[in-house]
Amino acid sequence: MEFFRIQDKIISWQKIEKTLRKALVLRTRGLSQQETAERLMMDRSFISRLEGIGELRKGQTIACVGFPLANKEEIQEIMEQEGVEFILLMTEEERQDFINKRSGKELLNELMDLTGRVRNFEVIICIGSDERLKLLEGILDGQVISIEIGSSPITEDKWVDPQQIRKILRSIKAARTI
Repeated sequence: MEFFRIQDKIISWQKIEKTLRKALVLRTRGLSQQETAERLMMDRSFISRLEGIGELRKGQTIACVGFPLANKEEIQEIMEQEGVEFILLMTEEERQDFINKRSGKELLNELMDLTGRVRNFEVIICIGSDERLKLLEGILDGQVISIEIGSSPITEDKWVDPQQIRKILRSIKAARTI
């Protein structure tokens, strides 16, 4: 047990840590700041300050669109671990299925829907051929980070360096905390 003496008070670090953990657990379960504060007999403003102190990520939502990827699962896992909110990665076979299993009208509607969804993100990582990247950069708002994996047209899956992906994601996160 770790204690701190502050004038005539004895403070237990473990009690503080346990209470802070409870507050964060209640918030992640969906309770409001006010509900959490009431349960723990605290001020709501303290819960807000607690979240502010520990916040690693505010704003700058991230999306990733990429194809055709040979190591899709590995890249997807990294994206999920790093908190990317929207991930659309495909192999060449999946890309061809996406195109061929839809009528022209269905394909257009789905592409418009996906474009609208991705445009809502502040940072968009695009992985693809030189020509596809130019197209995506022109269509999408926000900060586009392009990772070129070859010249158009690409007809086979390409390997993407997982360390490059991690480095990009961590630099985005680092920029947020400044």
